[in-house]
Amino acid sequence: MIEFTKRQQEIIEILKKHEPITAEQIAEMLGVSKGTIRSDLAVLVMTGNIEAKPKVGYFLGKKSLNHMERSEWWHKTPVKEIQSVAVTIDASTTVNDAVISLFLEDVGTLVVVNEDNFLSGIVSRKDLLKVTLGNAQAASMPIQLVMTKKPKVYTVEPDDSVYEAARKLIYYQIDSLPVVKKVNENPHSLKVVGRITKTNIVKSLIEVESEA
Repeated sequence: MIEFTKRQQEIIEILKKHEPITAEQIAEMLGVSKGTIRSDLAVLVMTGNIEAKPKVGYFLGKKSLNHMERSEWWHKTPVKEIQSVAVTIDASTTVNDAVISLFLEDVGTLVVVNEDNFLSGIVSRKDLLKVTLGNAQAASMPIQLVMTKKPKVYTVEPDDSVYEAARKLIYYQIDSLPVVKKVNENPHSLKVVGRITKTNIVKSLIEVESEA
């Protein structure tokens, strides 16, 4: 059996009896708000256990893998098996150069590191857009004035499960997570070894489905 939360199991049972059904109707049956079940629905869709159609609602997904196979992949595959290379810059990089890096590398987020490749912060397209709109001086600003600094950056480690990475991406409503290693078990010394994105996860799920 897939290791769903109690609420996710309840959502599947509701769909078995009432599909197709909207998120609002599911939330009403559970006695919670639509926002409360947003991450549950996203996990169930990403794992292929339910599907969604615009203006129709949610219904049970068609799975080419049985429940046990899918559960083993989702919960036992470590992040390091599907992660990609992190696109990094240093804290002195200007906003202008950071914007160029975003477009040249075709990514949504840049990881800010020091000279030893330890995590300093993270900067997204949204961060850069906020600082540049209506600010003629922004282009020459160092990225350290714009970035989200390390204490507030969400990360995963190479041996964390893909499920844990997906949960963080959905819960915190972000597109990517730096993959980091603690050096000498020091929680403040995080060496950047990669990144994992929603695209990484979806592509890997598709590959698993096609091999079934």
